[in-house]
Amino acid sequence: VQLQASGGGLVQPGGSLRLSCAASGKIHRINAMGWYRQVPDKQRELVASITSGGSTKYADFVKGRFTISRDNAKNTVSLEMNNLNTEDTASYYCMADINQGYGWFADFWGQGTLVTVSS
Repeated sequence: VQLQASGGGLVQPGGSLRLSCAASGKIHRINAMGWYRQVPDKQRELVASITSGGSTKYADFVKGRFTISRDNAKNTVSLEMNNLNTEDTASYYCMADINQGYGWFADFWGQGTLVTVSS
């Protein structure tokens, strides 16, 4: 299984970015998908997650600014980020809880995409 993330880059404060992530490979079923972020010397933290049924969860620091969505048919998850501020600067990682047909789910991670918010 591979998760390919894209969409990071440099944006000014108040701007917007859209991150996308596509899962491919031996996939029987995907449960939750999500986005995490990490800055140097800090633990990776949850930004937003979404179940296969569409239920969403957001970290308090992004509520009202970020929107997570997914396309179950394409095995993709996206994160629309609006009103970005400098504290949103981080590497963003997509995650998918995947069943490959062996009877259990395992977490798979993308390679990370850097978001830099700066004027």
